[in-house]
Amino acid sequence: MPPPTRENGRLLIHEAYSSGIRFFDTAPAYGESEIVFGEAVAEKPDMLADISIATKMGEDWNPDLGVSWVSHSRDDLLRSINRSLDRLSRIDVLQLHKANPFNVTSSAVLSAFEHARKLGVKITGASVSDMETAALACQSGHYDLLQFPYNAIQPGFVDVFTMLRQKGMKAIINRPFAMGQLALQQNRHQSLIDAFSFVLGADFTGVVLTGTSSTIHLATNMAAFAEARRQCG
Repeated sequence: MPPPTRENGRLLIHEAYSSGIRFFDTAPAYGESEIVFGEAVAEKPDMLADISIATKMGEDWNPDLGVSWVSHSRDDLLRSINRSLDRLSRIDVLQLHKANPFNVTSSAVLSAFEHARKLGVKITGASVSDMETAALACQSGHYDLLQFPYNAIQPGFVDVFTMLRQKGMKAIINRPFAMGQLALQQNRHQSLIDAFSFVLGADFTGVVLTGTSSTIHLATNMAAFAEARRQCG
């Protein structure tokens, strides 16, 4: 479905914060997401004291064409970092978007991360979609965390959890509902609980991401997550 309007997006972010959400993940490639988040924080600056703001570099958005484009050149990465800082006011977690075996330890990427650290970024990560890149990122020693999809339909990253524990790294789990495939319309609440329970069954330190487009959707997800946590102990 299309994203919410900018006004509704700001209201959704405020509702998420009021409901206890403290980790927010965005990216330049997500349309106006960074802009809307920056506006939401500007309206409620007290949020900044106890939230973590995560964004990415490596993929950007062309508003005229309505499509994303990918570049991992040093110049484009630096421009992306600087623009994200202008929009968000702070970056706590910076991740490499569209990470692959060729760029995850490239000189351009590592130089961009060094630039980000000088600007105050403390935590670095990579958003990965294959095991080879995940292994290279873990072995490199340059990353604090990995973001990757994990769910009952896509359990292929299960071995990543072991690598993360061995390296003292954290996980950001995305697509817990497999892009909606696990959010069944019949007995929907239980299907969400089951999806979250599968993810929480893994041994990791980190967060679970769910995209949402309305306060009702947010409340539904949070209720299911709370029940899954209770059942998983």
